[in-house]
Formats: sequence, C-alpha cells, structure tokens
Amino acid sequence: ERLRQTIERRRGNGALLELDDRQMAQALRLVETRADQLIPNVAGLLLLGRESALRRLIPTHEVAFQVLDAGGGVPANEWFHGPLLKTLEAIEERFKARNQEQEIQMGLVRLPVPDYAPEAFREAVNNALLHRDYTRRGAVHIQFHPDHIFLSNPGGFPEGITLDNLLVHEPKPRNPRLAEAFRRIGLVETTGRGIDKIYLGQLWYGRPLPDYAQSDREGVRLLLRGGRGSLEFAAFVYEQDKAGTPLGLDEMLVLNCLQHERRADVPTIGRLTQRGEAHARSVLERLVERGLVEARGEKRGRVYHFSASLYRRLGKPAGFVRAHGFDSIQQEAMVMEYLKAHGRIARREAAELCNLNGAQASWLLRTMAKEKKVRLKGSKRGAYYELP
Repeated sequence: ERLRQTIERRRGNGALLELDDRQMAQALRLVETRADQLIPNVAGLLLLGRESALRRLIPTHEVAFQVLDAGGGVPANEWFHGPLLKTLEAIEERFKARNQEQEIQMGLVRLPVPDYAPEAFREAVNNALLHRDYTRRGAVHIQFHPDHIFLSNPGGFPEGITLDNLLVHEPKPRNPRLAEAFRRIGLVETTGRGIDKIYLGQLWYGRPLPDYAQSDREGVRLLLRGGRGSLEFAAFVYEQDKAGTPLGLDEMLVLNCLQHERRADVPTIGRLTQRGEAHARSVLERLVERGLVEARGEKRGRVYHFSASLYRRLGKPAGFVRAHGFDSIQQEAMVMEYLKAHGRIARREAAELCNLNGAQASWLLRTMAKEKKVRLKGSKRGAYYELP
C-alpha cells in the first residue's frame, strides 16, 4: 500500500498502479523466480522488506538522522533499519518540521524561501541511499547543523566519477535495480540527473554550491549550506521563470559565481561548469546578450561581472561600481605611484604589482596609454611605459 501511495504522490509511472502486487513487484524487478516462487532480491528487500529481514540479510543497512546544536549538543539522534520507503517518509517528516521559511511578496504572489530547497534535500538523501556501498559497514548519516546539512554514505563515487566531472558524467548507479525502481516509482529524476536538482536547489536561492570536497574512496560527503538566502536573487530567478526565460544550470552557475566572487574569466567558468572554455564562452555571451552580465577587457584579459541593471534589480547598485570600476581605479593609482617612484614599468611588473595575469596587465597599460596617462616606449619584449 505504501508503494502505491508513493507512486501516486511522486507522480511515478501510472501504469504500475494498474497491476496487482505480484505483477508490480515483477515489473519493478524487485523479485526473482525460483522453483515457481517469487523471492525478493536485494532491491526488493531494501525497498519493501520487513525490518527483521533487513537486519538479518542486509545488516549494513542503517540510516542515522541527527540534529546538532551550536553548543555541540545532539537534541535528536534517531537510527532507522527499516525498508527505504518507510525510512524516506520518516526522514521527510523530520526535515519538514525543521525547514523554516521566509517569504517574498511578488505582486499578489508570496514566494517562499526555505532554509533548504526540499527537492535538493530529497534528491541528496535518495542519492546517498542509492549509491551507498551495501557491502561496507557504516550508516548513511544525515546531520542538521545550525547553518548547514551534512550527508554521508559509505563507498566513494562510482568508478570514473570525480569532483571534476560530477556535473557532466553520465549517470552510473552503484545499485542499478534499486535506481531503476526509484525512477519508476517517482522518487528520483527519470533522467538520472539528480545532481542537477541538488545544485539548482542551492543556486535558486543564491546560496553557496553543494560541497563534495570531503569525499574520498571511503565515502561520499555532501555539505549543503542553508539559512537565510538572497531574497532578491530568489525573486529575480522567479521573475525570469515566469517571463518564459528560465535560467539553465550553467547560467545559474555563472550568476552564482559572479554574485559571490564579483568577477570571473572564461577559464574559471570553464572549470566551474566542467564543460571547457568554449562552452563557458558561449554561456557568458548568452548572458551578455540578455543584459545580465557585462564584459571588460580583451582576449585573455577579458573578465565578466553583473550588469548595472542586474545589480539594481538585486538592490545593490553600488556593487556595479565595485565590480566594474573600483579595481581598475585602484590599479591605475598603483601603476602611477610605481611610475613616480621608479620612472618606468613593464607588463610583468604591472602584473605582479596589481595581482593580474599577463593579458590583464597588458590591457590595463594599453588602456592607460590610450587615455594618455602613460606613454609606451620600446616594442615587443622590450616594451615599457613611463609618465608622459
């Protein structure tokens, strides 16, 4: 009965509801036929088995739900050894009870901004249960801290998946039958791209990216930072969606980076999206065309930041000056002081002085020369600049 309710609630494969219990178990490949009898396999036991059977046959299966306060206390510490469907329901109830919300008034609509995106949390828990190594001892841990949620599961990433290709590698479930059942029931993305939901859940509210940095061969560890998000950024994303111009994952990754770091270049965005520099350049130029991002500099020295209109929409008009103008003004002042002290400056010295790469230093000096603030002397490797 719980399985049927889950399919209805999660909008799973409706055709399954037309089957009787025996047929449904066969369709989901949760049973094997032996001597004309249906015997539950590992996926079937994990999903629907009795707790006594799970403790006996799959003793490594356990899930810990813990709440830790700022003083190091543990006000909640619950352990689950029952079937996954029942365990997931219990975890979701506890999550909802602790996931507080703020609201933004958008005309006649009130937009909720929760401490944690429910879809992202749900997908992260499902991933931990689906991809854990059931041959290893150890529990799946779900820990609520005052400002973040920490999830971990025994067993590292499947072979071939690393921190550098997590967003682009094709799905590779460690427990394929269980993953297939989860998809058909409606518990996880039908495409198997649940990682996108986890990222988008953080990005939508302007929070830091999901952090998998503590993962290793022994286990996957995920940190989701929560608490008060950027209400204005959430409102902006909502507006884009309602206007029929929704932002995709890569666009959201770029905007999140610029929100937190103010500026980024193509190589940085290439690493962030994990798709290389050509794709990064394409994403950035699309955002420029939409009026959300502006570019400054040339060729390798080209950097991107929020447009003035986007900073205004986010209620931070001074941010544009900081991103666009403050650094260049400061860098020019540093170059002028250097010239007053030393009489001449080359690209390498300007790069070291202003903490720029070579292309950015060249662009700065050429711009100052065009504005007649400095004068170019020499050529090629012998080029340097002096006061006019």
